[in-house]
Amino acid sequence: MKRTLVLALAIASQVAAAHAADVDPFAVKSQFKDPLPDSLTWQGVTLFATLDLGAAYQTNGRPLGSVVSGLEYIPFTTTRNYTGQSISTITHSALEQSKIGVKIDEPLAFGWSAVGRADTGFDPLTGKLSDGCSSILQNAGLVYTQQNSNADSGRCGQAFNGVLYGGLSNKQYGTLTIGRQNSLQLDGIGAYDPMALSYAFSLLGYSGTNGGSGSTQAARWNNSAKYVYDFGPITAGAMYSNGGSNSGMFGNGYGLMVGGHYGGFSAQVNYTKEHGAVNLQSAVNDAVGSQTLAANISDNTTWSAMAKYTWQLGGSSPASYPTKARMAETPSDKFSIFAGYTHVDQANPSSPVLFGDAAGGYVLTSSATLPDNDAFTTDKVLQFFWAGAKYEWAWGLSVTGAYYHVNQNSYVADGAPCVAGGASKTDCSGNYDQVSLLADYVLSKHFDVYAGATYARVTNGLASGFPGTPGAKFGFAGTGTSVDTASFVTGFRVKI
Repeated sequence: MKRTLVLALAIASQVAAAHAADVDPFAVKSQFKDPLPDSLTWQGVTLFATLDLGAAYQTNGRPLGSVVSGLEYIPFTTTRNYTGQSISTITHSALEQSKIGVKIDEPLAFGWSAVGRADTGFDPLTGKLSDGCSSILQNAGLVYTQQNSNADSGRCGQAFNGVLYGGLSNKQYGTLTIGRQNSLQLDGIGAYDPMALSYAFSLLGYSGTNGGSGSTQAARWNNSAKYVYDFGPITAGAMYSNGGSNSGMFGNGYGLMVGGHYGGFSAQVNYTKEHGAVNLQSAVNDAVGSQTLAANISDNTTWSAMAKYTWQLGGSSPASYPTKARMAETPSDKFSIFAGYTHVDQANPSSPVLFGDAAGGYVLTSSATLPDNDAFTTDKVLQFFWAGAKYEWAWGLSVTGAYYHVNQNSYVADGAPCVAGGASKTDCSGNYDQVSLLADYVLSKHFDVYAGATYARVTNGLASGFPGTPGAKFGFAGTGTSVDTASFVTGFRVKI
């Protein structure tokens, strides 16, 4: 952590000195030599990787686990294990999931190209593949004060827990890919989230609920085909999956997308339908030492609309660039605004699931009541709203601010409605709010440093089950109706 702070201070002092002397701010970046080539490509195959490491302080969290060693950054989660403990720790993947993979773009003939991608996320602090499902089993049946970090995830130790697909692309006819792929919804929010799906600073990044149309495990679809077509400024896409056990979605799913751009404006609307999606329950619902996972099953319907506008503001002051030729070589400052809305409807599955596996092959608990096919006796509705702004200076610094809000209705779970209200049950109405601020300084194409802060709060039904609320288990019940946490994170990211 000390080294990170020293590097950040050194960068800040050089930037200040550069501006004080009224010299080219690119001179600051030029002192940081980039030893890496622009890309590692051979015969149309490109190796890529991201390593994201840093340090963090959190006002209300849980100790790091041996499986999920990063923080549970926000309280919009199934784990509900925040007990007021502050955490200071090394962390990872705050801006972006640390990962390694390859992508393919090889011209064939007549304008056709073979395309593909394979990547997997890993924990650089333990050397293990990302495995959220294992982290829940590690905490199965433990009281909150004994739990460490754990989280539901579609990354559950698979060899390729990110994506794995291949296909064909043609500028005239579009792109068709088949395999394990991001849902169209996940692709969409990735393009229109001001925080670019950051785990530490974005609800949309840390929680897979929005990208999975209600179910984290369905954010990436196995056994899927995706087609995307560009017609001038218009883009359209369609996606289908036949689902199956061990995929996060037992039934089929389909999605539609239409988007477009004009000048600095771009927008997109999505529609998604999923059948038999997996929603893992909190670890406290599993028996101590359990090797199976308790889960709810749902049919999900989602529609969303999102947009952004970018202004090109010109380069830095003419005093720094005395010749027109030098100014022409200088990229522009940019200012972007973002906004989006997602409506998620979860209902009981039309085809009940009685047994099977979650993502990564983890066996679901099978009993008279599990998997739970009646967790949404009446539909659960989540409404996501987000907005943000980002200013990018041509010399490498960007500053981003974002706000996220979620509203949950009062619904009936397992035939039992919310009666007492407040945080008495998880199916009572509730809200989530988060505000984040991030500064990121790109020193080269392959290296950047960052620092930021975020504050998040859940109330009423979305806070139920946390220690100190009426819905808490194992003797930790109380009268509270809200839970909040603040996180401060700094780090660096290396990309090839």
